[in-house]
Amino acid sequence: MLAKQVLHFRELLFQEGILFCYSGYMTEEILSSIGNTLKQKMALDKTDKNIARGVFTLFVEQVQNVIRYSSEVEPIERGDGQADVELRYGLLTIGQKEGRHFVSCANMIARQDVERLRGNLTKIQSMDREQLKAFYKEVLRGATPEGSKGAGVGFVDIARQATHGFQFDFHDVNEEYAYFCLKAFI
Repeated sequence: MLAKQVLHFRELLFQEGILFCYSGYMTEEILSSIGNTLKQKMALDKTDKNIARGVFTLFVEQVQNVIRYSSEVEPIERGDGQADVELRYGLLTIGQKEGRHFVSCANMIARQDVERLRGNLTKIQSMDREQLKAFYKEVLRGATPEGSKGAGVGFVDIARQATHGFQFDFHDVNEEYAYFCLKAFI
């Protein structure tokens, strides 16, 4: 039964065009390891260099979002004088379907953040290339957004790289959390 279930899961992944799938705690080390494997796979497939660069950029931005913002957190106390760390849980898929490459990440977020994120992503999604470029520069020059652990340009950069756009969705899990997914296409 176990092999049959896993084989069925594998077939579902293939039907969706998924070449890479990772579900678990994400760290910079995981990002680096999957990134190296992704580069090798795209080189073996002789993927156009611009597409490969775009896929890699989307992958990095999305995994960094999980590492920084996933609400599923496992704190690790080091106790050796070094800073404590957190492991954050998420799901990553990378694939190709209907002639387009895609990168998708999903993770839990606080429900209180849904409307703010939905508004930001809807605004970004409505912009054309020139508007995205101008907005990217504007965000870089501005103050770091409240609650951000970076410059606040991650979603703008994803939109700029996603030559065939992106989709996003939220699903309420309970009163405290929602599940967030973003899928970007090249």
